[in-house]
Amino acid sequence: MSEAYLQLLFDLLMLLALLIGLTAVWMAKHGGTRGKIAERLRTTAWNSRRDGEPAEANPHEARRFLRQLAAIGDRLPIFDAKYRMKLRQQMIRSGFRGPRATSILLAVKFFFGLACAVATVMFGVHLPLGTYPMLRMLYMLGAFIVGMILPEYFVKYRSVRRRNAMAQCLPDALDLLVICTNAGNSLGVSIRRVADELATICPPLSGEFALAADELQMSGDSRRALNGLAERIDLPSIRALISTLTQSMRYGTPITSALRTLSRTERLAHIVSLEEKAAKLAPKMVLPMMLFILPPVVMIAAGPAVIQLLNFLEHQ
Repeated sequence: MSEAYLQLLFDLLMLLALLIGLTAVWMAKHGGTRGKIAERLRTTAWNSRRDGEPAEANPHEARRFLRQLAAIGDRLPIFDAKYRMKLRQQMIRSGFRGPRATSILLAVKFFFGLACAVATVMFGVHLPLGTYPMLRMLYMLGAFIVGMILPEYFVKYRSVRRRNAMAQCLPDALDLLVICTNAGNSLGVSIRRVADELATICPPLSGEFALAADELQMSGDSRRALNGLAERIDLPSIRALISTLTQSMRYGTPITSALRTLSRTERLAHIVSLEEKAAKLAPKMVLPMMLFILPPVVMIAAGPAVIQLLNFLEHQ
């Protein structure tokens, strides 16, 4: 029993050494005056953001917990500014547009990796060749890295699903936009009306259109608002729509005709994609039919004849 406790203590010391090593590597890479300035800037930004938030009489426990996670994520030294900007873009495309979304994701990545490393320490003896300390150290390091990668893959999976859902409803949105512009509405009013109509059909696309309409109404810079919409959705069809609208506003061409042409093209592409999926359905059904449908049919059809043949052979 004492040997087990000593082994667990040794594993915890290795985990502590891992954390100290990661911190030392970061300090060696980002240390000096530049690292101190960056740390001060992050602290100042967090303090100003926290001071600018509205005060709540009785904040919810979940919100308080998320704020604590965001504070930890802002102060983690192992993520640089470039990586944070990349994660922020992924979070926006996944539908998380809050000011603390990136910091919360960084804190979740770190704690999930730490939890995987602790689980590896606790059950490292049961792993192959887990009795060797160096191999347990490698297992722990690998579990920490994999645990930090998994939340980011979840965010990417959510963004892909969200983008596919918006791509399916985009032809309907273009048709509604053509109808609104034909009725004489401006671009901002048309986008707002389309967002209201899509609220129950496709909430992600409705939210993005509503945000673009708000930006058009508040800033007045249509080019910036439309480019922001294209960056958030990240679809070739949306980029073609934004390019069409930008060129129409630049050269003074009618927006309605351009939108009608784009809507017809997008509808045709959607029909072609559906026909392609329907054509792929028959080859995909061959293997399940051979594995799950054909054997029962053969047993039902040939079973009585086989039984009668066996009975006949037994009586001979």
